Amino acid sequence: MKVSIHQSSTPLLPTEAEASLAQASSRKLAAYVQKSGDYQNIKLVKDDTTSETIAVPAVAFNLLIDILAQMANGNAVTLIPIHAELTTQEAADILNVSRPYLVGLLESGAIPYRKVGTRRRVRYQDLIDYKNKIDAERRQVLDELVAEAQELNMGY
Repeated sequence: MKVSIHQSSTPLLPTEAEASLAQASSRKLAAYVQKSGDYQNIKLVKDDTTSETIAVPAVAFNLLIDILAQMANGNAVTLIPIHAELTTQEAADILNVSRPYLVGLLESGAIPYRKVGTRRRVRYQDLIDYKNKIDAERRQVLDELVAEAQELNMGY
């Protein structure tokens, strides 16, 4: 079996057959998740005469199950190392905003960045920290609106 890693910035959606296989695989693997322990043993079978058992960190095993579950739902999955530096377009795509809007956030100091020549680079962790911050602010505002609506008997 040949495995290739997609290097393009545009993730590939799984085919229907891949989604179906991912669903079955994630369910089978999830049945073997151990509640405790630092690793999970997996037995790989190459053919009738060759097999090997390997230890996989529990975190990686759970991540594999999550990846398969997302594929089963028809979602493309991209892994980004936490210390990766992103282009402004990649960062904008993650936040689901336009590149010019993201550049404005960078220039205003809302998100840290560095310049490589004339290009801006954004650390993935800084981008996620910003996203978590604005998501928390949105939740707080929504909670306040719901409380106010309930106080005024608006049917919420």
